[in-house]
Order: sequence, then structure tokens, then C-alpha cells
Amino acid sequence: MSLDPDIAARLKRGPDGLVPAIVQQHDSGEVLMLAWMDDEALRRTLTTGRATYWSRSRREYWVKGDTSGHVQHVKAVALDCDGDTLLLKVDQVGAACHTGDRTCFDAGALLP
Repeated sequence: MSLDPDIAARLKRGPDGLVPAIVQQHDSGEVLMLAWMDDEALRRTLTTGRATYWSRSRREYWVKGDTSGHVQHVKAVALDCDGDTLLLKVDQVGAACHTGDRTCFDAGALLP
């Protein structure tokens, strides 16, 4: 199954074929993390309901939670008005960040 042609046509990918994906807890609005997706990662996410991303460092797909158990069950996916950013609303099980924190944005505010 390929990515819906209407969605594929609207996506504005970077030179590397990737689109940033902002990940948000569906019921609280808490921003959890930023990851990267290409067409295949988005297709897998839409097909399985599990967040699948492209790892730029490992150069491979990864399904959030497959190794950590910290699964992201996808509730909704939206494309921004410019077509260059995705928003995934998920039900996060456990920590979203690889450091073990709930969110990747726990390091402290740059501006209070």
C-alpha cells in the first residue's frame, strides 16, 4: 500500500526527503518530541496506528516503543498549512524521550 496521492502531493519534503513530525499527547496537548518521517514512515504510521520514524543517525526506520516499550499509539495525524510539518497526536505509554524523561523538552526553559 502506498501513501495516499493527495497527501503525498501536499507534503513538502526537505532535500533529504524528510518532514519534521511534532509529537503531542492527544488529551493534554503536551508536546513530547520532534522526529523525522519520510513517505514510507508516514505510510507505516497511518497503516499500523503505531508511530514510525526515520532515524537520521542510524539511517533506518524505528517504531517508537519496539525496544523501550514506550509505545506511541497514534490518534490523529495532521499536515500544517504549508505542507512542511506533520503533527502526530498520540497516546504515549511511558517516556517519550530517549533519556527516560516524559518529554524531550524537559531540559529547562530558555525564556521563563
